[in-house]
Amino acid sequence: MNTLTDKKILLGITGGIAAYKAADLVRRLREQGAQVQVVMTAAAKAFITPLTLQALSGNPVREDLWDTHAEAAMGHIELARWADWIIVTPASADFIARLAHGFANDLLTTLCLATSALIVVAPAMNQQMWLNEATQTNIKLLRDRGIQIAGPAAGSQACGEVGPGRMVEPLEIINYLTQSLQPKLLNKVRILITAGPTQENIDAVRYITNRSSGKMGFAIAEAAQLAGAEVILISGPVYLTTPAHVKRIDVQNAEQMQKAVNDNIKHCDIFIATAAVADYRSANAAKQKLKKTDAKLTLTLERTSDILASVANASKSPFTVGFAAETDNVIDYAKKKLKDKKLNLIVANQVGENKGFETDENEVTVIWHKGQQQLPLASKKIIAQQLIKIIAEHYHAKNPIKNP
Repeated sequence: MNTLTDKKILLGITGGIAAYKAADLVRRLREQGAQVQVVMTAAAKAFITPLTLQALSGNPVREDLWDTHAEAAMGHIELARWADWIIVTPASADFIARLAHGFANDLLTTLCLATSALIVVAPAMNQQMWLNEATQTNIKLLRDRGIQIAGPAAGSQACGEVGPGRMVEPLEIINYLTQSLQPKLLNKVRILITAGPTQENIDAVRYITNRSSGKMGFAIAEAAQLAGAEVILISGPVYLTTPAHVKRIDVQNAEQMQKAVNDNIKHCDIFIATAAVADYRSANAAKQKLKKTDAKLTLTLERTSDILASVANASKSPFTVGFAAETDNVIDYAKKKLKDKKLNLIVANQVGENKGFETDENEVTVIWHKGQQQLPLASKKIIAQQLIKIIAEHYHAKNPIKNP
């Protein structure tokens, strides 16, 4: 039986070019066994027709709070009570603002106020609109009220700009819903995760960095939170949305990441080091911009601290998971790193040639001292969910739950 069998899902669609993805989401929800009712705002109808959604959902599409036929039986209250979930996708900046401030000036906002169902909002808008302080304040208000925020994703947009604001794909929303129904494998387990690159200054305007996007670490943080964990995410410079109910600490360089880890590690049960921390930094970073003079410039580099090894070798170390991003001999190098740094698990993945870094997909091998498991190519969100299951299994084997 599918995970969503007989779940009642009210799908709200607001105005935005991403509304076309809602048709695919309806189809996939029904494939999973869910019952779907669609509510459209007036602006949504400019991008996709109600007839399309009616044909896919098998139910009439509701559009108007003042539909006298439907409201004769208080239809908006009936729908609000019917739903197990209300999913709004795409959710425009306008809808998010109205929902955050308690407006009930159309059918969709009224339903959201009148329901006790879990509400999931998947934003979609221009990247500058998403980053605007007003939108971010509204998102925080929604999160503080327990409304789940799915996405947005980052990338190229219909307007030609690049950045955060893309609606997450329908399959990711399905995964989000199914994950929320899974047993809480890491209930109340405290997890510290590092993600993204570091930037090590050469001078006032230049720095050394790498191609890490942070996507894998952020996906793991989201999966861990959905598995019931209390998650702290320490991130290098990335343009990614913080997963719901995850505490985020932003840093720039390896030294700052080391300090943030040291400040938080003592209270954590599991440490997952996905960050691509620079191995070297400039020994003498200039405070001003270096000028072009000679034909060649020599930089003296010094090693940065090994954050992962310092955590794994502490007197009271948490369950420690490392990542090995390699271009060749991936498994051999990962096994050596597992042994030398005294880790509990290591996740090996090949990078380069459009693999690993700067992509939305990954394939990895999870290695421990007496075995390994390959996770084939999939989205990083799916890989993250699989990793959390493996980590939970090994963590609980090492730390069995004591009977009260």
